[in-house]
Amino acid sequence: MNRRAGDKTEQRPRLNKAERDIVLLGIATAAIIMFVGIGGTVMPQVARHYLDGSVGPPETALVNALLLNIALIIFGWRRYVDLRQEIDQRREAEERARHLSQIDPLTGCYNRRCATEKLIEAITSEADGRDTGFVLIDLDGFKEINDTNGHLAGDEVLLSIAQRLRDLVPTEGIVARLGGDEFAVVLPTQSEDLEQVELWASRMVAHVAKPIETEVGALEVTISAGIALQRKSDPIDDVESTARTLMHRADLAMYHAKRAGRNRYCWFDKSMEEEARIRREMESAIRAGLARGEFVPHYEQQIDLESGALVGFEMLARWDSPELGQVGPDIFIPVAENCGLIGPLSESLIRQALDDAKDWPASLTLSVNVSPVQLRDPWFPQKLLKLLLGSEFPPARLDVEISESCLQENLTAAQTMIVSLKNLGVRVSLDDFGTGFTSLTQLRTLPFDRVKIDRSFVGELRKVAEAAPELEFDRADRDHIVGTLVSLGKGLQIPVTAEGVEDNSILETLRTMGDMKGQGYLYGKPEDAAAVMKRLRQLDMLSNMPGAQPEGMERKSA
Repeated sequence: MNRRAGDKTEQRPRLNKAERDIVLLGIATAAIIMFVGIGGTVMPQVARHYLDGSVGPPETALVNALLLNIALIIFGWRRYVDLRQEIDQRREAEERARHLSQIDPLTGCYNRRCATEKLIEAITSEADGRDTGFVLIDLDGFKEINDTNGHLAGDEVLLSIAQRLRDLVPTEGIVARLGGDEFAVVLPTQSEDLEQVELWASRMVAHVAKPIETEVGALEVTISAGIALQRKSDPIDDVESTARTLMHRADLAMYHAKRAGRNRYCWFDKSMEEEARIRREMESAIRAGLARGEFVPHYEQQIDLESGALVGFEMLARWDSPELGQVGPDIFIPVAENCGLIGPLSESLIRQALDDAKDWPASLTLSVNVSPVQLRDPWFPQKLLKLLLGSEFPPARLDVEISESCLQENLTAAQTMIVSLKNLGVRVSLDDFGTGFTSLTQLRTLPFDRVKIDRSFVGELRKVAEAAPELEFDRADRDHIVGTLVSLGKGLQIPVTAEGVEDNSILETLRTMGDMKGQGYLYGKPEDAAAVMKRLRQLDMLSNMPGAQPEGMERKSA
């Protein structure tokens, strides 16, 4: 039996009881009428009997009927009073249930269901001819606040945010909590007052970002907001569909604000729907590509800058899609991260890379990049261990690269992950060094085996070499940035790798800064496994390996 049928079954006895009470009220009314009739006959007889003893008492049957009428009247009236009390209580309970069905119990804001209803009312209202704005708000980094400070502190933050939004929203607007850390505002507005909406949105973002006092201290939370507008002049075929579309557009704008850096608002634009459609298509293509094995690793050389010797390779993801053509990792990796496919994708590439690299000389290392999403998975070290055992690849030859931004999300979790990876016997490097806000204390605390200077800094060295003599001060300043990063690595006794070695001028400048490794297009573009084996044969690095194959023979299958 479904819930609705069950509700009817529960309500039916109550309704039957109410119907019986109404019947009793009818009986009591009939008893009153009978009382009037019988009492008009009996009462005069009783009076004459007591006042004039010569008159006999009234008939017993009439007296009994009168008493029965009185009892029925009392009983019926009592039941009627009880019925009215029950009806009042039922109305109060229905009102409380209606209130609970509309209000979020924590913040006192409207809930998702009621927000949709209010949005529909605003869209269909013709009282003042105003347009309807819908603002979707998401808290930035709220999960980390819960994980670090506990759910009680998280609840305090949600309560404060809700109150700040209510304080800012105009009288005719409403604030709703859609769930978790997501809020919404229904904002009636005039088309000519869009600048006022932007001023309000700016104030909202700034006001919410102020520190929030909690039992664990002051916490700072920012928001990302998306704004979509439904104009009265726009045709409406289905109001519910229109409301859902408006909410979806605000959602797209909100995610655009997050990708733009958070702590801001963004208006919906038609191009966002096209972008979302492309992302959906790419997500489907990624799923199909994983199933068909379209993602393959390529390898970029890592060179000892002093000797020029090949010391290892960094694995890079490549995708040649039959439908989309060659898609760069800067495009498909963020999509895979957002749709939850980065784990299977990365594991597939690492598995292929381990199978390829186990046939390389033992002196060569393999570096693999790990997504911040994977580092949030507590089982990632176990998954990596399974890949190492399945490929029979020595853990000491594997270098796992973690971007500097990962440390800012959750330093404690990152430290735990790094220690777990080190316990597997693999090396751990800090990638994109210099682009984040890693402190000296963090570098000393976290057991990194290597730091990699980001190519954005290394690339500046070429500009320095090409600069005019009058820019000598600028040249020294740019040299100083890379030199400082190299010196910092030396001071902490952490080896350094420079990314983005594009030409000889960069190479010569780096060589003056000390012993380090380098990688970049100066040594060739990333190449597939077959090209790597060919290169190793040309360098005569396979001849001394056990089971080495003569030139021209295919590499044994993994």
